[in-house]
Amino acid sequence: MALKFGVSLPQGWTMDLAGIKDPVEAYETMTRVAQTADETGFDSVWLVDHFHTIPRPSQEVTFECWTSTAALARDTKRVRIGQMVTCNGYRNPAILAKMASTVDVLSHGRLNFGIGAGWYEHEYRAYGYEYPDAPERLRMLREAVQVIKNMWTQEEAVFEGKYYQVRGAINQPKGVQKPHIPLLIGGGGEKVTLKLVAQYGDACNVGGDIATIKHKFDVIKDHCANVGRDYESIHRTTTTFCSLAETDAAALAQVPDFVKNQFGDRINNALIGSPATIRQRLAEYEEAGVQELIIGFLDRTNLNSIRNFAQEFIS
Repeated sequence: MALKFGVSLPQGWTMDLAGIKDPVEAYETMTRVAQTADETGFDSVWLVDHFHTIPRPSQEVTFECWTSTAALARDTKRVRIGQMVTCNGYRNPAILAKMASTVDVLSHGRLNFGIGAGWYEHEYRAYGYEYPDAPERLRMLREAVQVIKNMWTQEEAVFEGKYYQVRGAINQPKGVQKPHIPLLIGGGGEKVTLKLVAQYGDACNVGGDIATIKHKFDVIKDHCANVGRDYESIHRTTTTFCSLAETDAAALAQVPDFVKNQFGDRINNALIGSPATIRQRLAEYEEAGVQELIIGFLDRTNLNSIRNFAQEFIS
C-alpha cells in the first residue's frame, strides 16, 4: 500500500490567516497553498466547514467551505478537493447533494465529499441553528447520508424520514464520478458513526494516536462483517500535523505552545522531527491501516514547508 498525502488548507484554524487584512489576499494565500500541493504531488487538499475560527471564535478571516471548494475546483488542475468535514446541521442534505454534484463537474471529477454530525455548539447557536444533543445529531446524519446517496443515484430521489423528506427530487447532472461521488464520513463513535461508515461510507476519517486509529479500523471491520460489506472497499484516512526540521529538537521547537496544549499526548504521533523520524512515523501510520494522511502544516501559509515535505517524502 502506498500512503497518500493530503494538505489541510489555511482556512479556519485560529490565526491561520492572521495578519492578512485584505480578504482578497487572504483568499489568494489559501489558493496558493492548494496550488502548491497540486504542483508538488500531494493527492488531496481539504477545507474545514466552519464559519469562524476554531477552537476559539475570533475576527480573523474564515472562508465558507463550499463556495471555497467550488473556487478551488477551478483554481487547481490535478489534486482532489474535500471537506474535513461538512457539518450536516448547516445545510439541507438534498441541496448539499446538488451542490456536490455541481462541484464534481466543475472539478472534472475531483471531489471528495466529507460529512459529519457536527460538534461546535457555539457556531450553531451564533448562526441561529438549533443544537440537538449528540444522539439526535447522529440520527440526523444517518438520514442525511441516505438522502445524499439517493440524490446521486436515483432519477427522482425519494426519502421519507423523521428529519428529512425528499419527494421526487431531480438532480442533474449527478456529477462525473461513477457510480457516484465518494462519500467520506468523519468521526470515531464506535456504535453509530463507524457503523454508518460500514453501511454507507466510501471513506472514513478517524482520529487519535496510532493504537486508537488501529482499534477504530478494527471496529469498522467488525461492522462491515455484520452488514456484509467489503472492509477493503472503504478508504481509510486520518489527520495529523507536521513540523519538519534537520533534527527532532529543532522540529519540536517550531511547534507553538497552543498546539502542544491543544493536542496533548497526540503530539507524540504527529509528524514532528527529522526526515528519518518522520519516515518512521509514516511507516507506523501505514502499518495501522491508514491509506491517506491529511496533514496540517504548522506554518500553513509557508509554501516551502509543503515543497520540502513533498521533496522528501513524495518525489
